[in-house]
Amino acid sequence: MSITRKMKRGFTLVELMIVVAIVGVLAALAIYGVRKYIANAKTAEARNSLGQMSKDASAAYSRENMAGTVLAPGASAANSNALCTTSTSVPASAGSISGKKYQSTVDEWNAGTQTGGWTCLKFSMQDPQYYQYTYTSASATTFKGDAIGNLDGDSDLSTFSISGAVAAGVVNIAPNIVETNPEE
Repeated sequence: MSITRKMKRGFTLVELMIVVAIVGVLAALAIYGVRKYIANAKTAEARNSLGQMSKDASAAYSRENMAGTVLAPGASAANSNALCTTSTSVPASAGSISGKKYQSTVDEWNAGTQTGGWTCLKFSMQDPQYYQYTYTSASATTFKGDAIGNLDGDSDLSTFSISGAVAAGVVNIAPNIVETNPEE
């Protein structure tokens, strides 16, 4: 009479260690990918806002800026186009966005006049922001928009800039945003 044994086959220790090592490598790759994705999503705020700011600067230049006085019959007034003058920074201090979000107020974006600042640009943000925004117009023919951030709260800053210039009565905007340390 022969006795047949059923051998119960299980996993060896080596096979289990290989599976654990593979899962560990995949987890490390996933963590890196997710961190990269989150940082890219946060920097999208700066890119989108600077794009909108440059469009607003172009639209502000296209508006006719004539005197608000009544013209006498038969008189005329010259049309004038001008870039908006320099704005204040929102938030005022870069420390307000160091490793955190900042909720700006309506008053910060209403700073300026009809010919300068955020009021002239008609640019504002209602949602909490990761970046400090500034618009500067160094001359009557050039402007620059900046977004400065510090996503991880260390001493390194992220800087995004877009510039534009008036040539032959048309506002030309740079085709790219200049980025320095975009994921800092």
